[in-house]
Amino acid sequence: MSYLRRNFAFSIPRAVERASIEELLLLASGKGHRQLCACTILKALQIINHMAGRELLFCLPVSDRDLFHFVEEKVYRVVGTMLSEGFPITEFIGGRKNPDSTYTKLLSKPEATAAALYDKLRFRIVTRSKGHILPVLLYLTERLFPFTYVVPRESANTILPFHAYCSAHPHLDRLLKQLDGGGLDQLRPGDNAFSAPNYRVIHFVTDVPVRVPPHIMELAPEGSENLGPIVYMLCEFQILDAESEELNESGDASHDAYKQRQKRAVFARLRISPRRARRVTDHG
Repeated sequence: MSYLRRNFAFSIPRAVERASIEELLLLASGKGHRQLCACTILKALQIINHMAGRELLFCLPVSDRDLFHFVEEKVYRVVGTMLSEGFPITEFIGGRKNPDSTYTKLLSKPEATAAALYDKLRFRIVTRSKGHILPVLLYLTERLFPFTYVVPRESANTILPFHAYCSAHPHLDRLLKQLDGGGLDQLRPGDNAFSAPNYRVIHFVTDVPVRVPPHIMELAPEGSENLGPIVYMLCEFQILDAESEELNESGDASHDAYKQRQKRAVFARLRISPRRARRVTDHG
């Protein structure tokens, strides 16, 4: 509120100023001037909180590997709850990109920097059918990460035409007119140059909020306690149905074919012939 007043002379009604976070959320779901004020405050609060979490991430004297462990614990806990509640998940895989894969991916990108690599930590969920994908997505955004923390322009959808899917379900169809979603019915392939045109997946990158344990916070520099105990870790999620998973396992869409296309790009960039690269690899 101080920021909004200081920079924009933003007028805030007393009832909104005195509201708790829970009350602000209720006001934001209402109508009128108080709703506008509550929404504005919550948006500014989200940005400030996210920046504090980023600063804390750089202050903590711990490695990415240690922080990844906290993210994995959170994701495994949420997915474990989904399985216990009977969600139709046929496969769940979590993993970290190994150093060689990281180097290859960065070398395959002309503009690559380490900061632009989003899939150091990645999770893959396979559902029983296409109809189960959206309920899984909904649960994840309610229990694991806010949907507002999905990274813009880092998503792909080659499985589910959203508009057509909602139109086929009456309880969703009536909500479509409230969406400002031009192009939602078009499948979005993403910008990965090495993915085959017939590769099927819903893929996105998101910041996952993680609470730092007290024994780690004690190691932070003085003053870090003012940033709060939350950090945000970038993770890649892939969600697809069992039929799409089976189709992805053969031909151009397979992971082996993907890696070969990627390696050819690295060979070209490094000007190393595939034969010479194999010879160097064979001799360590």
